Parts: sequence; structure tokens; C-alpha cells
Amino acid sequence: MKPILFIFTIISFSITFAQNNQNNKPNILLINVDDLGWKDVGFMGSAYYNTPNIDSLANQGMVFSNGYAASSNCAPSRACLMTGKWTPRHGIYTVDNSERGKSKDRKIIPTPNTKTLSKDHTIIPQVLSKNGYSTCHAGKWHLSDNPLEFGFQVNIGGGHNGHPKNYYPPYINVNISKGNNEHLTDLITEHAITYIDTISKPFFLYYATYAVHTPIQAIDSLMYKYENKVFWQGQNNAKYATMIENLDRNIGLIVTKLKEKGIFKNTFIVFTSDNGGVYGITQQKPLRAGKGSYYEGGIREPFFFVWQDQIKSHTQSDIPITNLDLFPTLLNVAQIRDTYPLDGNNLLPVLQNQKQDLKRKLYWHFPIYLEAYQKNDNENRDVLFRTRPGSVIRDGKWKLHYYFENNDIELFNLDKDISEQYNLALEHTKQAKKMVKQLKKWWKKTNAPIPTTINPEYKD
Repeated sequence: MKPILFIFTIISFSITFAQNNQNNKPNILLINVDDLGWKDVGFMGSAYYNTPNIDSLANQGMVFSNGYAASSNCAPSRACLMTGKWTPRHGIYTVDNSERGKSKDRKIIPTPNTKTLSKDHTIIPQVLSKNGYSTCHAGKWHLSDNPLEFGFQVNIGGGHNGHPKNYYPPYINVNISKGNNEHLTDLITEHAITYIDTISKPFFLYYATYAVHTPIQAIDSLMYKYENKVFWQGQNNAKYATMIENLDRNIGLIVTKLKEKGIFKNTFIVFTSDNGGVYGITQQKPLRAGKGSYYEGGIREPFFFVWQDQIKSHTQSDIPITNLDLFPTLLNVAQIRDTYPLDGNNLLPVLQNQKQDLKRKLYWHFPIYLEAYQKNDNENRDVLFRTRPGSVIRDGKWKLHYYFENNDIELFNLDKDISEQYNLALEHTKQAKKMVKQLKKWWKKTNAPIPTTINPEYKD
């Protein structure tokens, strides 16, 4: 073979190999449902909500019973997921203002909130796009005016808004192209399926529906299933149930499309929620409270992973994980070797049964106030607030809440008291002191702001 022809052959082989290697990269479907509670799905035990498609998908992979969001409400949780960093790293602690509730009830002045994610952060779609992935956002974004500024190449209905004004047209505050469907969840899915149908390279689809966030608007054709259905452990909202079932149907359509295209096997699927269900609309017994609270009902989520032939089906894990873990996990799934300063762990060794323990602590930081939804019926620490400024640490079975107003502590043994009813801080003082010390070390490591200034308008 002549030298020039030999060189050309080598170059052609290298290009072909690189293209084949690129095409073999798995697609990634990240499903992040809005306000879906830990037990708002059948595979987690609900006998009220009907989720056959989600349940079937969960059975094809690994379900985590101790899956968490890194925050108890929408924007900070999504910022943690996208950046892979704890809240003190990005400064988004809540939605809009941190001074929620009446001023006379707030003893200290909370840390000011950041409303828009800084472009100084590198997030998941930017890394994937740089490494050959097509990237599509579908649904709720909530971190800036436009997800296209953060590495997404396609935007279906995403903006700074936290929820739609209406799930039926006119949506008012959701900018989305028309299609064959009118209901917002159905329309977002329609455009997402079109995206899947037309893309020929590895893709990252962030399917982050507005559902099942308020407004709670019934799917009329499904109401007959729930109007006379027996209540189950505080779950009894028929309109909300129809929204969940409709979401389930839409997820089923996406899975069907993946299978029709012959790419389901090579698609890594994550299913989770951004925070707990809204207490008063739904309940998560035996978990305490709901969205906005740092009791388990506000942060523990339905969480599973599916990747055919890579993750064993019908498996469960009780290892505590968080949506902070998604960034490093997706890097490894996509075979990306770049390193980034992330606070989560790569879960692939757990998903592939190579590791049985992550040997780490989980932290939550919320130097802000969130008012209660309803004073007469809630499971918060007091009737006025879902959240008062503080931090939380989980270390194995132990979970400690630390409140900044009076340096109060609550300590729970989640193995024996998942409902967080029995404060063991005085009984297990050694354990409490150890965890406070660990928490203070973490504050220093992350430069976590600790509000201490007394509010002059506070009335004891």
C-alpha cells in the first residue's frame, strides 16, 4: 500500500471509529416531575393514584427508597440538580423572596435569595452538548428566562415561571408552539416525541413537566375513576389524581416512542421529583409534612433508574441518594472524562451492584422562611411556617435538624421513626453533639450563610 493511501485509510478508519463510538453513547432521558410526592405513585405503595406506565418502567430498573431532593421546593432543587452543587454554592434557597410569612413572626432576618442561576456555573446540558449530545428541555425550567442560555439546543415551554397560569389554553405565561394537543402536559409531550423522532445523534431529553404543580385542574375524562374512590392514607384529591394519571399516560407515550425507534435499550432513564407533594393536596404517610418542609415528606422523592442490560430489573436499594448525584452519574453514563467540582456521587457502581454503601452524609441548608399553606392542618414544627431558617444533616439512620433562631435541635432515628415524631436530642446527646460538629464543619467548607441578625419587627 502506498504511504499516502495508507495514511488516508488510517484517517478514514479513525473518523469512522469515532463516529461509531459517538453513536454508541446512550441517550439520556431525565424525568423530573414537579411536586410529585414520595407515595404519589403506585410503585411506592399508593393505592389511590393510578400510574401503570410509571410502575412498569420502575420495575425495569432499580428503585431507591431513600431518594432525596437537595431542597424542599422547586427552584433550589432544580438548581442543585443542574449544577450538582449544594444550595450554598449557588445561593438559590427558595422561590422569589426569602422573607415569607408575616414579619412580626420572623425572629431573624433571613439570607437574601438568588432568583436566577448564575452563568458562572457549568450545568449538565452544557457538558453534554460540548461532548456531542443533542440537548432538549421540555417543560418547567424556572432557573432563568431561557434554558437555551445554559446549553440546551431545543426549548419546549421553558421559562422563568414556576407554574402555568392554566393547563388549558390560553396558558398565559407559558410560551410554546401549537400542536395537535391542547392540554399543556399533552402538548409538551407531543413536542418531546417529535424531538425524539427527528434526532439522529445521542440526545439528552430533560422532561420536566409542569404537572403536577398547581393549579389543580381536572382531566375531565378521568374524573369518573376517582369521584367515588376510597380514600387512602390522606390521599383523596380526585382532580389531582387525574393530573397524575394523565402524566403517567404521557410518560408511557415517550417510552413507547423509544421502543418504536429501537433506542429504548440504549437509553439511560432517570425518574424523580423536585420536592415533596403539597400537604393539603396529597399526603405521604408515614412521612411527615410536605413541600417546603425539611421533614421527610418535603424532601424524600420517588426515584428510580432504568438502563436495559446495564441495570438489573426489579431491584431496590435503601442507600440514601440525592439529585446532586445525577450530574456525576450522567457524566459517567455518557463516558465523559472531564472533571468538575461536584458535591454528588457517581451512582453507576451502586446501579450495577458493585457498591453497597456510599459512606457519606447528606446536607440541606435553608437560611430562609417559608410560610405555612394552612394553619389548621399541617405537620410542620409550628403552625406558621413550613420552614424556619436552619440546616439538616443525615448520617446513616440519624437525621438532625438545626434551627438558627434559637439554636434548637431535633434528632431522629429514621430506622425506628421515619415519621420524625420522637426528638431524641436529649436522650442521645453524644450523637447530637457529633452531628452538630459535622454540620458546622460543612458550613465552613461551603461558606454557608448563617443568619443571626434579629428582626426589629419581630414580636415574641
